[in-house]
Order: sequence, then structure tokens, then C-alpha cells
Amino acid sequence: MRFPEHPVELTLDQCIKCNICVTKCPVTAVTDLFPGPKYEGPQAGRFRMPYGTSPDKSVDYCSGCRVCNLACPTGVKIAEINARSRARMVEQGKFSYRTRLRNNLIARSELLGKLGQPLAPLANALLSNRFLRQGIEAAFGIHQEAPLPPFAHYRFSLWFHRRVDPYRSDKKVVYYHGCSTEYYEPRVGQAAVQVLEALGFEVIVPPQNCCGLPLLSNGEFPAARRYHASNLHNLIEFARQGIPIVGTSTSCTLTLKEEAIELLDYFDADAQLVARQTFDINEFILSYHLTDSFSHPLKPIPLTLAYHAPCQYRAHRLGIPATEVLHLVPELHIIESNCDCCGIAGTYGYKKEKYRIAMDIGNPLFNFVRQVNGPVVICDSETCRWQITHGTGIPAVHPIELLAASLEIRVDGPLERII
Repeated sequence: MRFPEHPVELTLDQCIKCNICVTKCPVTAVTDLFPGPKYEGPQAGRFRMPYGTSPDKSVDYCSGCRVCNLACPTGVKIAEINARSRARMVEQGKFSYRTRLRNNLIARSELLGKLGQPLAPLANALLSNRFLRQGIEAAFGIHQEAPLPPFAHYRFSLWFHRRVDPYRSDKKVVYYHGCSTEYYEPRVGQAAVQVLEALGFEVIVPPQNCCGLPLLSNGEFPAARRYHASNLHNLIEFARQGIPIVGTSTSCTLTLKEEAIELLDYFDADAQLVARQTFDINEFILSYHLTDSFSHPLKPIPLTLAYHAPCQYRAHRLGIPATEVLHLVPELHIIESNCDCCGIAGTYGYKKEKYRIAMDIGNPLFNFVRQVNGPVVICDSETCRWQITHGTGIPAVHPIELLAASLEIRVDGPLERII
């Protein structure tokens, strides 16, 4: 993978004004507050370059889901153009102090995790209190019904480093767990580590921090650049040794692969090497032809479950590797969603002014999940899982958890109660 070293705005001249992106945009379909990807991206972008008009505030209603990018027949980087316009608005002071405070608060998932996880029972009780959530909405603009995830009672990294007699092998893989696994869903990391070990890999978990995507999505580029630089510092030596970097968060791996590089113009050799060595966990299993390498046969899981491929996952342009891996599990029947987006779009659906938009976008998916009526839903993205559960009341799990259960690896959480 080699990135063209020029700003994403230069792709706007590839726009042929076909309007396919507008017809596919899930935000435009439910609100008039966002006129559409073509109008806010390449069309308005022509007037903004290089020193033209300032971005219109309606660009902030772009959720960054990348559905427009996937629909575009000529490869215009529409979502990235909009994201950089939002960053320009931040730089120009176009957002109020309260809005920027709110955006920075919800974009710093690592900081929130460090503060809240050690006090998980208290923090979870407070954040589930209806009156406190109303106060938070009034003070910060975080919608009182938005699906804030509960903090876990332990951190993934502590579980990993305290294990007795960890698996050793000449084959090694680095696991990039991300904030959600570290502070909210350590069970996903536990499943991933044990599946990778069942495939014969020694798992390395180096120091790491937030990938920075929530900050990028909120236009806070300088802070995101510091996060990305820190991750490169922690990962580059493994990449130079040819050790794969594998993640279970589709948004984190996409950020390491291309999002940070393209949005921040971070085209140096180290960033590109780490990008080439980064894999989604299901992509890794398929790319390395590991489907016949499990240490023992897979146990049947006789369930019919809905599966939703998040828009950030489809943006990897890999097909849908999760379903290919899950088809290895005997008697597991997967029904794939044809919905474009769950609506949450990272931090988008947490914002008071965007919560209703996010829920309206997610309604077709929620209806699909209810029709399948499985005991759990399968989805690769953590925020999508939380949104699906919020919209349907049905718990959601990562595909790797089902694979772990089929390998008879003990899995905490929703699967523990049904398998």
C-alpha cells in the first residue's frame, strides 16, 4: 500500500456530479440539515480551495460514515474532504466553547476510561441515573438517551499481563486492542488473544493509546496527530520486524491503515509501514490462510443470528471477511444486514442535536435485527454494537467471540448465557 502524497481535496476534480453519493447518504435520507455529500464535499470544496469561502456549518452534520466514498464511481474522498472542512471550522473558531468542550469530552475515550473504569460500579450507577443524564444533557449537550457504554470491572491489559504461563511461539502477532476493549469490553480482547493462540501465535500487547479517530471526527486534528505519533512510536519496531498488527476494532484499524494518514497528511515512511502491517482480525485469519490451523475442531453453534457489517468495516474494502470466518462454525446460520449504517457514527449519535438523526438512520437496521430475532446480534464495531443494543434491546457481540465459543474458549458476556 502506497499513499499518494497529496491532500484529499485534490480528488474533488474527479467528481462527475452524478449524485449517486447523495442518493446513498443515510444522513440526507432522514434530515434536511445536511444537503448531501456532493454539495458539502467536492462542490463546496471548489469554493474553499485554497483560500476561498469558509465551510458552512451544515458540513458538521456529515456523520463520516464513508457510505458516499463507497458509492462514488470516481474515487472522490468525500468523507475526508468534509472531515477536513470540520477541522478548519474548529481552527477558525466556528464552534462555541460549549460545543467544543462537549466534542472534546466524548472524543477522549481513553481519558474517560482511565477516569471511570477504576470506579466502575459508582460511575456506571451515576451514568445510568436519569436525572444526572438530564443534567449532563443540559450542561454539555450529550443526549440523555444516547447509549453510553458501561465501564468494565477490569482492564484488558491487566488481564493480559497477569496471565499465568502465557503461550509462547516463534510466530508472533501484535494485538492493538483500542479503548473499547481496554475499558469497556475486555471480553473481546480475551477472545481475540485466545483465538490467536489457538492458531499458534504468541500475542504481544505493547503500550498503546487511543487511535485518535474520535478526535479526527470532531475536527481536533492537532490532538489526533499526537495520538497517532505516539502509536507509531510504539508499533514501528514490530512493523519493521514484519510482525503483523491485528485489531478487533474496525475503526481503530482503519485509522492506522489510512484515516490518520489521509486526514493529517501523515505520509512518512513509518506511518505507511505500520499501515501495511495492520490487519482486521478476520482479514488476518483469511489473509494468512489460517482457517485450517485451529488446534482442535470447531464446536457447532446451532443459532440463527443477524450480522451487520459496519460502514467503517466496509470502508476497508475487504469484502466481509467476518462472515467468511463465521461460516467455518458448524450449524451457525448468519443472516446479513443490507443496511448502510446504524447511525451512531462513533460520537455523532451522542450529540443532543444529532441523536434523533442517528436513531432514524438506524431504524431499518433495528427492524431487521428484530425480524431475525436471535438471542444476540453480531457486529464488528463497538459503537455500532452499543447502538444496536440501544435500538433493539438485544445484546451484540463481536464475531471473534463466537469463534472463541466454537473453540470452547470460555467467553464472558452475552454468549456465556446462551452457549
